[in-house]
Amino acid sequence: MPDARTLRLFALDVDGVLTDNGLYLGSVGDQRVELKRFDIQDGLGLALLRGTGIELALVSARPSEATTLRAAELRLSHVLQVTDDRKIPALQGLLDELGIDWAEVAFLGDDLADIPVLKKVGLPMAVENAIPEVKALARYVTRAPGGHGAVREAVEHLLRERGEYAAAVSRYLADREAMP
Repeated sequence: MPDARTLRLFALDVDGVLTDNGLYLGSVGDQRVELKRFDIQDGLGLALLRGTGIELALVSARPSEATTLRAAELRLSHVLQVTDDRKIPALQGLLDELGIDWAEVAFLGDDLADIPVLKKVGLPMAVENAIPEVKALARYVTRAPGGHGAVREAVEHLLRERGEYAAAVSRYLADREAMP
């Protein structure tokens, strides 16, 4: 495993990683409605990465307004939603833009569309309920399933490996204790 201190980007899949893979479809009048379930602890985990120098990116093979809304709520500026299951070109464009090498990327995935990315990154990671092919590539597998704290667990693992967990928690708490 590359030294966690060299990581500059934590990228993750959305469906099955940031969500529990559930998808609720319906309509209100003639408007299509799509809902996804996101775990609040995962969002807090991503907030812990702020100030560490690690960029964040969502990389989804399924464009969704729910993903766009959650990314905005989490103040994530790198949201890649592709329509053809080809995550490599989209992620390569981001890496080029940021001047980051594949070896400096940790990626958390769960399913077939994530395998090409997991093969290229410096730190491939999988959620507990990932398919066997994804787990076989992963250097770290969470104990929590996707959509149920797996992202938070992966973030805490990265921060502990970098020796930055306590500082990240202190920074998070100080931001919330500060007077307006």
